[in-house]
Amino acid sequence: MEKLSQQEEQAMQVLWKLKGGVVKDVLEAYTDPKPPYTTLASTLKNLKKKGFVTSRRYGNVYWFEPVMSAESYSENMLSGIIDNYFQSSYSSLVTFFAQKEKISSSDLQAIVRLIEKQK
Repeated sequence: MEKLSQQEEQAMQVLWKLKGGVVKDVLEAYTDPKPPYTTLASTLKNLKKKGFVTSRRYGNVYWFEPVMSAESYSENMLSGIIDNYFQSSYSSLVTFFAQKEKISSSDLQAIVRLIEKQK
């Protein structure tokens, strides 16, 4: 799966929240600073070309909808990071964050409880 640019990912975040909309709807849902209307329209068209959104024409406007969920995109991107930077090892990922003190022992204990609960 192709990685999205920051601008494209921001547009997708808004579309996922709205579950679809026309350019004006998406622009209104942005937090400041908002991109120019034409920039956002181009971004949504690029997302369609890349296969991340579909569009339907209603008169002179297009309704854009995400093709995949935010969870699916996140899972694919995170899997790619783990494969590319941690040799496909989730243990290496957790160890990295533990060494950088980005994850606490209580967080790790909660993760272990979750894993054991699922068994």
